[in-house]
Amino acid sequence: MKLWERFAGYNAAFFRRDLTSGLIVGVIAIPLGMAFAIASGVSPQYGIYTTIVAGFLISLFGGSRFQIGGPTGAFVPILFAIVAQYGYENLLVAGLLAGVLLVLMGLFRLGALIKFIPRPVTIGFTAGIAVIIFSGQIANFLGLSHLPKHEDFLSNMGEIGTHLAATNPYSVATALICLAAILLTPKYMPKVPGSLVGLVLSSLIASFFFAGKVATIGSTYGAISSSLPAFHFPSVTFEQIKLMIHPAIVIALLGGIESLLSAVVADGMTGTRHHSNRELIGQGIANIVAPLFGGIPATGAIARTATNIKTGAASPVSGMVHSLVVLCVLLLCAPLASAIPLASMAPILMVVAWNMSERKEFAHVLKTRTSDSAVLLLTFSLTVLTDLTTAVEVGMVLAVILFVKRMSDLLTVAKVLPDPTVTHEKMLPHMVRDGHDCPQIAVFTVEGALFFGAASIFEQRILDTLHQHPGILLLRMGKVPFMDTTGAANLSSVVNDFQRRGGIVLISGLQPQPRDMMKRTGLARKIGEERFFAHTGEALSSALALLDQQKCIGCKHFAFRECAALCVPDSHKRLLTRSE
Repeated sequence: MKLWERFAGYNAAFFRRDLTSGLIVGVIAIPLGMAFAIASGVSPQYGIYTTIVAGFLISLFGGSRFQIGGPTGAFVPILFAIVAQYGYENLLVAGLLAGVLLVLMGLFRLGALIKFIPRPVTIGFTAGIAVIIFSGQIANFLGLSHLPKHEDFLSNMGEIGTHLAATNPYSVATALICLAAILLTPKYMPKVPGSLVGLVLSSLIASFFFAGKVATIGSTYGAISSSLPAFHFPSVTFEQIKLMIHPAIVIALLGGIESLLSAVVADGMTGTRHHSNRELIGQGIANIVAPLFGGIPATGAIARTATNIKTGAASPVSGMVHSLVVLCVLLLCAPLASAIPLASMAPILMVVAWNMSERKEFAHVLKTRTSDSAVLLLTFSLTVLTDLTTAVEVGMVLAVILFVKRMSDLLTVAKVLPDPTVTHEKMLPHMVRDGHDCPQIAVFTVEGALFFGAASIFEQRILDTLHQHPGILLLRMGKVPFMDTTGAANLSSVVNDFQRRGGIVLISGLQPQPRDMMKRTGLARKIGEERFFAHTGEALSSALALLDQQKCIGCKHFAFRECAALCVPDSHKRLLTRSE
């Protein structure tokens, strides 16, 4: 999808719809932008700057028609940790580097790869982020000011518990008024943003009845400037790049995941289809430019994008309008924003945390009682108790290990003979037993991927079963869809061991990918191209021809057919006539 294709057929009616939806979403974005900035440990105006700059560029250059970008809750714990450890200026550097990485991810078409992150990992860290956001607002809800801030969850909870006696009842009353308005507004005025009603109502009540008794944005962070954000290129040195590259990678990965998840939600609501790589490029451009105006990292916001669609948006113009609305409010109403109580912001973020918590999906995955449940719990716990970076890394590693384990468990290697009681006398493992086996031809059915997680199991099962040292080993590999270099190496080890004893290896039913891998590794040449067959029957015909004049190793009969008649009655007659 080309950039301008999102505006195909645009007309005046579409513009009216975009104007309406952009106005509504812009009004909603103002308190959220400030709240997310405060929760991230920076001044609230930086959240507004991010909404204006990044929100406009994400809509202009992104790959979704309806994406609304800006500060989001997903970034809160990451940004707070970066600000606490490195400072605000280095946060700008990390955001800029993350933008560059996102552009590169889009240019190298890595958009589809992000979708391979396991769902339990994304649910786990999203729920963990929700807990961090919610718990981070308890102090503002209770009016506990000037509490020491820590990077870890337990220490912050300990500070709140220690200072509970200092709870400010006026702050609690302000927060409860805002919370009630947020919860009740959708029931009685569904088209009006509840967060805006709660913010305005609680702020007015606090200013008239609790004046000077409740901490405000102005009293805590200083007055919000009504001027445009000044352009400032952060000082970027090689040392800073080395210092901030790891946080930048985390921001880029999380930003990519969140933006693409939001775009997928938008696709589901509208029946459209976003361009994942262009979306990453748009997010990257926005995050490169936003720090130049003091903005913090931004990504696609699922709730605001959904609101944008529900209010009738027709194109990316609605997202640009939403940014311009925020800009106008900044220029005209900044002094009023300074009077907003922090207790009024707390319920807004708490409700956001509750809505983003993925609580139903969380419970659903837990009820499955599978390895996914373990990945979910570990990712969630590490997000809350340590940090998001550790949580995602450990969660991904555990998910991969468990996936490899499950895939290796699916590999089956069974020695088989035909069952005369089954239609077409299929080759089945229960026919191989003491007193009923062939000493000269060993037939194995291999099913499942032959990769690094299962290759050693395959080799061990083959070698452990070959007690009689037969002259021919036939591997039926029609149900092996994939083979990697490790699988090829272990198969080569089996072939070497068998050929060293003077035996011959035959392969039947090999699929294209394993065949290509065996050619690339030279294993096909080692076995012999003439010893690959499309069907088991062809392979057995060749085996019988090779062994017909050979001495039987197992029972010393001199003719294979004589051996078959005495040792395994009729089995090889069936093998010879099989066509599968």
